[in-house]
Amino acid sequence: MSPRFDTNLDRRMPESETSIVYVIDDDESIRFTLQSLVRSVGLRVQTFESPAAFLAWPKDDVPSCLVLDVRLQGESGLGFQEDMAQLGLHIPIIFMTAYADVEMTVTAMKAGALDFFQKPFRDQNMLDAIAHALKGDAQRLAGEQAQAGVFAAYGSLTVREKEVMEYVVAGLLNKQIAYEMNLSEVTVKIHRGQVMKKMAARSLPDLVRKAESLHDTSARSVPARLGSVLNAARNDDAASLRVMHSVERLRRAPRTS
Repeated sequence: MSPRFDTNLDRRMPESETSIVYVIDDDESIRFTLQSLVRSVGLRVQTFESPAAFLAWPKDDVPSCLVLDVRLQGESGLGFQEDMAQLGLHIPIIFMTAYADVEMTVTAMKAGALDFFQKPFRDQNMLDAIAHALKGDAQRLAGEQAQAGVFAAYGSLTVREKEVMEYVVAGLLNKQIAYEMNLSEVTVKIHRGQVMKKMAARSLPDLVRKAESLHDTSARSVPARLGSVLNAARNDDAASLRVMHSVERLRRAPRTS
């Protein structure tokens, strides 16, 4: 019986958009075997003899995974796993080795490896692991793209619209925002409408979720390709700080309806 694969992952798209499987192994026969196996289910595959060759290869921004040997000539696959994390390469890793032990497996899995195979492995087991890895990476990329959209939308707001947004997500009423910003309530309503439109927020809870995601992602490392968008979204930190101070003061003060 020929190997089966999740057909939802094997979509017939232009080559630049299809998933890709990377393989690093210093054994040429293993590279050839995996290359043939992956191609048999219609996926692109690129093999490398060393981590250095893999790092030098230009990578498409598509769902991908890495099948990595633990023991490479003069190098450690586990060590390279740590290097990838430090470099911000979030490609899911599937380890393989002819010398597996419990400690090695635990170390790899704790560091984020998706699976660990001892050579020789069953072809179908490897394909199932690859399918799982590609599906997870596709979800990760979709999340990053959605987050990039939120940052781009936030970056399109004017300084005043950003201030209004901070007050809105903090739960202030239009007339309270108008008082704090020394604006008319009508003007605040206009700015609020623009915020909802530009942020593509369907409701106030949706706007709050997007605002929280902006702050959450700012506190974490962001992929380099999102850096320019993030920097644009942070073009008025001083104004945001002033707003947050005002929000805290208003939260402590009694409110009137």
